[in-house]
Amino acid sequence: MSDVLVEAREGPVLTLVLNRPEKRNPLSLDLMLRLRERLEAASRDAGVRVIVLGALGPAFSAGHDLRELAEADEALQRRVFAACADLMLTVHRIPQPVVARVQGIAAAAGCQLVAACDLAVASEEARFSTPGVRIGLFCTTPMVELARSVGRKRALELLLTGEPIDAATAAEWGLVNRVVPAGRLDAAAAELAARVAAASPLTVGTGKRAFWENVDLPLEEAYRHGSAVMCRNVLAEDAREGIAAFLEKRAPVWTGR
Repeated sequence: MSDVLVEAREGPVLTLVLNRPEKRNPLSLDLMLRLRERLEAASRDAGVRVIVLGALGPAFSAGHDLRELAEADEALQRRVFAACADLMLTVHRIPQPVVARVQGIAAAAGCQLVAACDLAVASEEARFSTPGVRIGLFCTTPMVELARSVGRKRALELLLTGEPIDAATAAEWGLVNRVVPAGRLDAAAAELAARVAAASPLTVGTGKRAFWENVDLPLEEAYRHGSAVMCRNVLAEDAREGIAAFLEKRAPVWTGR
């Protein structure tokens, strides 16, 4: 059997690709553990500045492996959902932004994974759904990311009806950043990743961590937190270099410090 997760590296951009197209790229326990392990390894690689997460075949991911869940005892089911939570939290916690590259259906935990990513680019052919309610299994864990990504009413519409939304609607709702023709998807994701990778990796990592720490704080606490991060950031070598480069009208040279 081919590797369920394949990767490619081009400069500072690492691309990880789900590779079980014949099964619609299910998030099996094995795949989730391996994807989390690879993300954590990349987080320790100073040469990786952005991670693109894609998939082969007509589907991005159909969600959890239902056969695996149906045949599992309670202990294994707990492992599956714990691994799912750990994977999503890892996407949030690593310093590199993660860009979802969505070419087809992203359903249930597949939709959850897109919502967890920092940025997302979708093909016009992509669709997004949480259809668990139709088979008696409410998508409670996808709900965690969706409610934070598209808001309560829209998340509940997805969760309660199980109906898919198209890529244009996903962009309007804030689930993805942009929608492009299918033939432009890889290039559009690469272009977005390259723009992010051009910035100081220290600044990007600081900003990503600050965003996820800050976004759900009460307003006054959010300002205290944001101000403290800014004060630390402005003392960094890359911040001093960036300011100097701007004033001197030259390109900055980042050191990641």
